[in-house]
Amino acid sequence: AGIAAARRDAPLALTLSAFPYYSEGWAVYAEDLAAELGAYASDPYGRIGYLQSLLLRAVRLALDVGLHAERWSEDQAVAFVMERAGVPRDIAEAEVERCTIRPGLCAAYMLGREKLRQLRRVAEQALGPAFDLRAFHDLVLGYGPRPLEVVEADVQAWIAAATAPPPPS
Repeated sequence: AGIAAARRDAPLALTLSAFPYYSEGWAVYAEDLAAELGAYASDPYGRIGYLQSLLLRAVRLALDVGLHAERWSEDQAVAFVMERAGVPRDIAEAEVERCTIRPGLCAAYMLGREKLRQLRRVAEQALGPAFDLRAFHDLVLGYGPRPLEVVEADVQAWIAAATAPPPPS
């Protein structure tokens, strides 16, 4: 949102709305990006922390479904988190409370992450060696939080502009 706030042409509606698929999805995508770019190459404990966070996100997804679709009891949910994520009871209870308060949020950030990864793959394949990761991120972040369908349209327009033949001279 910081980059978007600096833009004078950002639509007001985008600055007043929340889009968890975008915001939370970007956060998880960025964690993956750090690992991809070698942030943990010489930090085995950091890598373990990163992998633990991935495990916890997977557990949260199942927890969200268990609580809201399968109607798990709080005790079932806490036991599930403790067993699957290997965390102590107080952390498991906090995870259950978080998931209870915000149904669907766990799915939102993982779906957002996957959509951003998919858009990046599409752009990489379409642009080949001309793909610029920094430019892709500028495009995704440029207008701040917005529906991922809008981000997808932005990426498609970016690809089309980059692959369009030059106008005749």
